[in-house]
Amino acid sequence: MSDKQGRLTGGKSGMLLAGAVGLLVGGGAIMLAQGGTGDGRTERIIRDYILENPEIIPEAMERLQQREAAAAIGPRRAQLETPYAGAWAGAADGDVILVEFFDYACGYCRASNPVVERLLREDPRLKVVWRELPVLGPASQEAAFMSLAAADQNRFRQFHDALFALGPPSPETIARAQRAAGVQPAQSNDAHRQELQRNMELANLLRASGTPTFVVGDQVMHGAVGYERLKEAIEEARAGRS
Repeated sequence: MSDKQGRLTGGKSGMLLAGAVGLLVGGGAIMLAQGGTGDGRTERIIRDYILENPEIIPEAMERLQQREAAAAIGPRRAQLETPYAGAWAGAADGDVILVEFFDYACGYCRASNPVVERLLREDPRLKVVWRELPVLGPASQEAAFMSLAAADQNRFRQFHDALFALGPPSPETIARAQRAAGVQPAQSNDAHRQELQRNMELANLLRASGTPTFVVGDQVMHGAVGYERLKEAIEEARAGRS
C-alpha cells in the first residue's frame, strides 16, 4: 500500500472510529430517553464498559462501515455491476456479481488474481466484473488504457492474466502482455478516460482508499481479503437473494 493510500486509510479509520464510538455512546442517549437516570451515571457506565471491553470497538466500526457501504451501493448497483465492454468473466447472467477495483501496479491485486480465478472455476453461477482504478502512477495509467483496449477487443482476460504474470507494469511488460494476449495496437480514447473517471467516482463513493477493493452484494471489502472471505461474502449475497 502506498503512503497516499495509508494516509487515506488512516483518515477513514479515524472517521469510522468516531462514528462507531458515537453509535455506542448514542446508546446512552437512547437509554436516557427511555428512562435513564439523567445524572451522568448511564454515560459513565457505557464509558467504563467500553474501556474494559475495547474489543467491541473494531466490531462496531465494521458494522458501521458495512451499513454505510450498503447505503452507498444500493443506488449505484447497476453502474457497479455493468462491465466495461469485455472486462468480465464467468456466468453472463450470474446470480451473484463480484466487482473488483484493481491496479496493475498493486502487488495485492496480483496476489488476489489466482483467488478470483479459483472462485470462477468453482462457482458456475458467479460473474466477476473488473473495474480499473489506476492510482499508483503513470505506469498504472498506461496499463489501464491498454487493458480497456483489450476489453474493447474481447481480449481482456488474456491481457489481464498475462500482465499480472509478468510483474509490475512498464512499457516492456505492457507490450509483452499485449502481444501475448493478441491485442491489436490502440490509442486511449474518450471512452477509456470516461470509464476511468467513473471508476474513480464510484470508488470514492464507496470510500475505497486503495486496491484491491471488492464489492459483493451489500458488502465492500478492502485489501487482499483472501479466498475464504470472498467465498463467504458470495454465499451471503446468494442467500440474501433467495
